[in-house]
Amino acid sequence: MSVQNESRKRSKKRFMAGHHSKRWKGSRELEVGMQGILITCNMNERKCTAEALNLLGEYADKLYGLEKVSLHSEEEDVDVALKKEVAQLRASETKQERRFQALDSGANNVIFIRTQNIGKSDKLVHHILSDLHTTKKKKSRVILRMLPVTGTCKAFQEDMVKYLTTFLEPWFKTPSCATYQIAFKARNSNHNKRDEIIKSIASLVGKMNPKNKVDLTNPELTIIVEVIKTVCCLSVVKDYTLYRKYNVQEVVKDDISKPDVTTAKADADTSDQTEKPDAGETDRGETKGEEDKGTSVSEKGEGDESEGGGE
Repeated sequence: MSVQNESRKRSKKRFMAGHHSKRWKGSRELEVGMQGILITCNMNERKCTAEALNLLGEYADKLYGLEKVSLHSEEEDVDVALKKEVAQLRASETKQERRFQALDSGANNVIFIRTQNIGKSDKLVHHILSDLHTTKKKKSRVILRMLPVTGTCKAFQEDMVKYLTTFLEPWFKTPSCATYQIAFKARNSNHNKRDEIIKSIASLVGKMNPKNKVDLTNPELTIIVEVIKTVCCLSVVKDYTLYRKYNVQEVVKDDISKPDVTTAKADADTSDQTEKPDAGETDRGETKGEEDKGTSVSEKGEGDESEGGGE
């Protein structure tokens, strides 16, 4: 009997250990409720993470001042230090002192940097791109695009529309209005139809203020919708076209006259700094010939991102 009890205890310990390890792993992944920045790259995610943290830290220090990080004194009693660490971990999974924390996004070639204590990440990302666009100084080798994430929700159409009903109000609800486009991309997710999502969002924006109009050439605002597995990452950004779809490699290149569609595709095909689509991405080639539906033709080299508006 004692042998059987010991066996049960060992099984319970193994189960609990596995349970806790899964919970800990989950806290290191992109989840609904987080804010931050999506960083895309072509392979070499480790180097991309290091570059992203350095770049974000450099500009954040200028905007918000040097980050204060609490470190234990060498003279501090070890037991006291350990107790503090345990207390901090138990306080809250979301309570992190660091401004930037690299998490698993759930997709290849995409890193999620969780932000805290800096306000909305769109301000920081826009500031970085503005400076790079002005100085033309290249500060990264493997980072491709930096997309702010100022809101997240479950990646199902009903949840997205419900969340966006409130999320989009500051930019589009009367008396506010703007020309806009919708940049939609899905990775490792096939439960949403792109056209239906774009049309539902455009319909929602139109109801907020009839003066809101779709502009696929040079919109004032771009609604970024990035779906990764079951998480939908959202933001509304300015100068999306000017800053080359928030691509840090492209934005430092010399400005040229506005290219036509043919030139834009040729540039994308020849560039070695463009984003390779992940095996789990959707929307490959589905936008061809749909301009009459309010959806632009996807450019090669940008991960087959779909941009559009509604009717």
